[in-house]
Parts: sequence; C-alpha cells; structure tokens
Amino acid sequence: MQWLKHRSLVQWIGVALVAGVAAGLMLPEALVPVAATLGDIVLRLLQMLILPIVVSTIVVGINQSGPAALGRTGAALAVYYVTTTAVAMSIGLVVALVFSPGDGLSLPAAGEGSAPTHPGTAALLASIVPTNIVTAFAQLNMLAVLFVAIVFGLGIAIARRRADDPDGVAALYRAVSGLETVTLLLMRWVLAVLPIGIFAIVAHTVATQGTSALAALARLIGVFYLGLAGQLVFYGVLLLMAGVGITGFVRGARTATLTAFATQSSTGTLPVTLAAAQRLGVSRAVRGTALPLGATINMDGAALRIAVSAVFAANIVGLDLGLAQLAMIVAVGTLISIGTAGVPGAGIVMIATVFSQVGLPMEAVALLSAIDALVGMGATALNVTGDLVGTVLIERFTRRQTNVAEPETAD
Repeated sequence: MQWLKHRSLVQWIGVALVAGVAAGLMLPEALVPVAATLGDIVLRLLQMLILPIVVSTIVVGINQSGPAALGRTGAALAVYYVTTTAVAMSIGLVVALVFSPGDGLSLPAAGEGSAPTHPGTAALLASIVPTNIVTAFAQLNMLAVLFVAIVFGLGIAIARRRADDPDGVAALYRAVSGLETVTLLLMRWVLAVLPIGIFAIVAHTVATQGTSALAALARLIGVFYLGLAGQLVFYGVLLLMAGVGITGFVRGARTATLTAFATQSSTGTLPVTLAAAQRLGVSRAVRGTALPLGATINMDGAALRIAVSAVFAANIVGLDLGLAQLAMIVAVGTLISIGTAGVPGAGIVMIATVFSQVGLPMEAVALLSAIDALVGMGATALNVTGDLVGTVLIERFTRRQTNVAEPETAD
C-alpha cells in the first residue's frame, strides 16, 4: 500500500491506459455501459472546472500583468498558431503522399457518408461576441467565454487604477482571486481520481472499437502516427531554438498529453493542461490566456489528420492531387480547424467539411469513422502538446520582452 501511495499521477495514468486496454479486450457486453458511465463522470468533473478556472485565471492574469502584456501575448500566439497548423497540414500531406494509405481499399456503399454541418468562418467570428453571457457559459462556447473573461479582466484592471470605487472593485478582484484558489484546490481532488476515469474511458473505447477496424485500416493509422511523430520533432526543434530542455518539457507535459490521449477532448483536458503549464514554470498571465485559447483554435493534430485523410480518400478513388488542390486542402483545413470544438467526434466534422470543399468522396468518411477513436486519441494528444509548446515559447518571448526573471517551477 505504501508503494502504491507514492506512485506519481503520470505513473497511475500509464497503468490505467494499459489496464484499460486489457480490460476492454475481455470486458463483458453488460459492463460496457458501466465503463462508459464511469468515464463520463470523471470527464464531467474536469469539464465542471473549465469555466471557473478559465475565467478566474484570465481575470487575475490580466490584472497582474497589465493590458500591454496581453496584447504581446495575443500577437505572438496568432503567429504560432498559424505557423504550426500549416506545418502540421504540410507534414500530413507529405507522409500520406509518400505512403499512399488508401491503396487497395474501396469505398463503402453510396450514401453511408454524409457531410456534417460546420458553422463557417463568418458565423464563428460572430459567435465570439455573445448576446447572452449565461447562454455562452451554459453552451461552453469557449471563444465567447474567453472574450467575456478578457473584457471583464481589462475592465477590472482599469477600474482598479481609478478612484471612483476602489474598495468595491478591490473586493470584486479579491473574490475572483479567491475563486481561482478554490478551483485549483478542487482540481487537485479531481486529478486524484483521474486514473479511474481514464481506465474506464479506454476500456469502453477498446470494447466498442475492437480490432477489426485497426486491421483493415492499419496503413492509414500508421501513416497518421508517423506524421504525428514528425510534428513532435518540429516542436522539439522549436523548443531547442528557444533554449528549452526537451527532457524537462516532456516531464512537465506528459500528464496532460496522456490525459488528452485517453479522453480525446482538448477542452476536457484543459484543467490538467493548466496544471502542466504551471509545472513548466509558465506564468499565470500567459497560461491563463494561451491555453484556453489554444484548446479552442489551435488544432495541430486535427490539421494533420485532415491532410492524411484527404490523401487517403484520393488514393481510394485513384485521384492524383495537384499542387492547386494540395494548397486548397492546406488553406481550407487550417481555417476549418479553427474554432471546432475540442471534443470527441469533432474531427469527423472537420474532415467531412474539407472533403465537401475540395471535391473528395464523402463515402470515405464512413471508413474514417470506423477508426475515429484510434486516430482521435493521437490527434488530441498532439493538440494539447502543441498548446503547451506554444505556451512555453510565448513565456520565453514575453520574458525577454519585459526582462522579467524566470518564475520558479511548481513542484
């Protein structure tokens, strides 16, 4: 019992992943709904903390760093997101064109694949400004939540510098700061039971997914994970160029990456990702802004998945993609990945939308749906890893701009 008590969270998550796979292979059909319910409860506990932790962290961060620092962080994030997403799309296209994952496969019967609706760029931009704050929070519209938190954070920061009602504004700020403290405490409690939820989620995924889809589409899965490895190498180069140690980064980020892999939800993993950024020494102001935004619009794993899936569908029908079509896939895939919900199943929406835009067969979506969980795990893990890489890089950039000493890394 003492040995078990002193295992780290990442060790427990590793055990939960392996045990979940084993349990899923021999789980009786009657227990599959039980595993689904148990995993859903733990995922809901994580999602329960998203709103209070995002709002309180952003408001407190803005008040500690100031509006100017927020502007620098936002500009740097925009450059990083666009660059890494385009690189992920390019890597996905290259590895897929080299290995042709769709060769030898045929399309399912016509009508099995359909294009889910996507809101479009204009509707996405309009949704950033909510007409009703309560509705935006209830629907977990992360872009709207971020907008509200930033606006109120700026308002409180400016009001604190004025003499109209210093006591009232100070009390409001203390209340938000207290909310952050309590939320972080609750997050530690949820992290304590996280391995149980991961075990249940993985067991349910393996039990329902089986091995048939893996065998039939093994080449596609292999090509995708090869592209994922290429993107990780790109992240490593960025970290080394910024003077960040790879070993230290992996040690700090691994819990969030493994949680994202198991849950297939960038948004649901957000509390764990914020804790990982704190361990990596990222300041409250940077992580409170960059990570909620990244969980919503920075989808490198999804972009890579779109690229591989597009070549896969073209291989099936014998279509040779020209430079113009490849460029369109990169452009459309990059735009579509922005703002798509970071939840399980969202990848299929993006893939179907890109297929409809570039003229690829929609019937291929049915084949891709068969391995949605297997590929979605890797894509989500890459999404979260990319968010943490960007956050660490922005922290270094911000520190150099302001000549601030490095904060101490949390235990």
